[in-house]
Amino acid sequence: MAVTFHIPTYLRAFTHGEARVDLDVVPGSVRDALRALYEAYPGIRDRVETELGEVRPHVNVFLGEESIRWLGGLDTPVGGATEISIVPAVSGG
Repeated sequence: MAVTFHIPTYLRAFTHGEARVDLDVVPGSVRDALRALYEAYPGIRDRVETELGEVRPHVNVFLGEESIRWLGGLDTPVGGATEISIVPAVSGG
């Protein structure tokens, strides 16, 4: 099984410029999948999660097309081939 991560521009410095990262892992949850990403690409974690292990307020994480905020958060179960997108929050002013 593979998990495909879609990486935003501001994090690509940590993935050697790659916008898409495929990892051959079998995660049970989004948290597990992200841990595999952090292992492969250290430095991303601190920009995605807080020190308490929560997704930062200015970052959105999507499993497929659904925000994990509306599913089960980081504990959202992952099944089958999966796409996870990390998207910076957009705010106006």
